[in-house]
Amino acid sequence: MSSPRVAIVTGGASGLGLAVAETLCRRDWRVHIFDINEAGGSAAAARLTRCVFHEVDVTAWHSLSSAFDAVFAAESQLDFVFANAGVMERGNFFERRDFSSPPPEPDELSIDANLKGVVKTSYLAQHYFRANTHDDRDCVLVMTSSIAGIYPQAITPLYAASKAGILNFMRSVAPIFHEQDKIRTYAICPGSVRTNLLAKELWDAYPQQYLTSMEKVLSIVESLAEGARFEDSKGKRFDKSVVGLAIEIFVDGVYFREPPDPCNEDMSNMASPIHPGSVMVA
Repeated sequence: MSSPRVAIVTGGASGLGLAVAETLCRRDWRVHIFDINEAGGSAAAARLTRCVFHEVDVTAWHSLSSAFDAVFAAESQLDFVFANAGVMERGNFFERRDFSSPPPEPDELSIDANLKGVVKTSYLAQHYFRANTHDDRDCVLVMTSSIAGIYPQAITPLYAASKAGILNFMRSVAPIFHEQDKIRTYAICPGSVRTNLLAKELWDAYPQQYLTSMEKVLSIVESLAEGARFEDSKGKRFDKSVVGLAIEIFVDGVYFREPPDPCNEDMSNMASPIHPGSVMVA
């Protein structure tokens, strides 16, 4: 009998990360939650079966790498990583300041956590996926971007930059990960899902018809992790032969988002070093 599959979920103490951890635990995965929120993470691990909490700061290399190493030392395998940890932007990038001195440095935590944290997490996932001795299972990496990574977001431009960076990072590494190590890699781009990232009064003021279903996001993440077939809202089909896919999830709709069209044939030939013209690799 094969051993349970093992997952790491960053930002797993609350919100989408916790919901994914709960879903995987119900499917008999062994789940390791990484989060800086010790109280929330410990409470989640105590409540869930086959779940372990690690207090981790994804912006700090030693904290993150040590936690990955501890998981692999305990489990001797790693099958799925959900690179999901993130924070909202702090401060007002457009605030006017006194001209008598330089302005204060902008708060870049959203870039450090959302983008650089995903880069670090993906780098470590690649390393420990390679260390697996089993060769009969998929290794899957899913990154959390956002609709803010697709569309301009004037209110939070640094958050938008971090989420857009995740998309191009994913599209850049996915063909290499698959070609070299058969790692399936994706990014999800959810709309606004009601989580604890924002205060209740802000969520209550948000147009409720534009809230994205948590259940829909969970179903997509689970399908990607399991390699299950599904269709987007325009009839395009996904199966596990496809990698490098960005998936927009808005309200109850699902949309596969292609990279920008090359400007000409020469750029098409240059766009992907492995499979020119496409990052959807069979």
